[in-house]
Parts: sequence; structure tokens; C-alpha cells
Amino acid sequence: MTTGTEDPSASSGSGEVGARDRARLAATLYRVAHLTGTFTLRSGATSSEYFDKYRFEAEPALLAEIGRALAPLVPTETEVLAGLELGGVPLAVVLGGVTGLPTAFVRKAAKPYGTCRLAEGAEIAGRRVLVVEDVVTTAGQVVASVGELRSRGAVISHALCVIDREAGGSEALAEIGVRLVPLFRMHELGPG
Repeated sequence: MTTGTEDPSASSGSGEVGARDRARLAATLYRVAHLTGTFTLRSGATSSEYFDKYRFEAEPALLAEIGRALAPLVPTETEVLAGLELGGVPLAVVLGGVTGLPTAFVRKAAKPYGTCRLAEGAEIAGRRVLVVEDVVTTAGQVVASVGELRSRGAVISHALCVIDREAGGSEALAEIGVRLVPLFRMHELGPG
């Protein structure tokens, strides 16, 4: 495991992603999940291109490859992976399988029945938690979820995502003391 500060394009060796594999993975993500048209994003902004995370998360082999590529980016002090509803959950599960870290499943709101919990699975209180998300645009939901998790005792300094759309999410997270660590930034993705 690395500290989460390394450049993934410079990695090599067991479980890490080299530059050639990284370029191939970027091209595969683009081919599988990139759509064009007119799309309204969660932030309310419109975009002429969209990365449909469910297309890459629904492919078991590709999801496993993404998990292996994300693993070297997990900060060494991480004790729990927190997958955000809905797209962050399969990523956190596959990443937990690679790293051996326990996983919490984070709802957008605590359910009003049963356990009435916001985060199910691994305990988060007093633990160093890495938030896992699929695609980050403005980070509105990530910021809200970090606030809710912190109010329940989680210690959060990093968030990990597959794609940073480079639309202010990293800056919004920095304002609350969270460093966004993307596998890819939007400008790195293309047909290859």
C-alpha cells in the first residue's frame, strides 16, 4: 500500500498500475461509459458529455480492474472505506476486497426504520474513513456526506473517486479539509 500521494502513472509492481495499463484503463472507461448529448448533472449544470458510472460498475472484470487501480491511492492510515450511495458502494466493496479494509455503506439520509443509520456496515466513529465516490463534479453530495459522517465521529481527510470532472469538486472539498484523490481527471479520458 502507498501513502495516497504517489502519481498512479508512475506506479509499477504487484497490485499497482503502470503507465501503459493506466492509459488502457482510461481508454476502456471512455469507451464503456462516455456518452454524448445533453445531460443535467446533479449540480444542476448541463453538459454535452456524461460518464455513466453504472456502465463501468456493472462490468465485473472492469470494476475489479478499477479496484486494483484505486488501491495504491488509498492513504495508509485508512481504517474504513465509506462508499457513498449509490455509485460509491460497488467501488468501496471491490476496493475492500483488494485492500482488506472494512466497508461502510453511506446513505444520502438515514433510513427512518430498522437501524435508522446513515452508515451501515463497518463502524465509523473514531476511525479514519476514506470516502469513496464514482464521479465528482462539484462534490455537493460528497461535502454533505462528509459533514454527516463527521457528525457521527468519522475522521475524514481524503475522498477517492474514479473520475474528477474538474468542475470545482476538488476545491469544494479542500474548503472542508478533504483532499480529493481521483484515479482520472476529466482531461485524461479520451478514446485513446
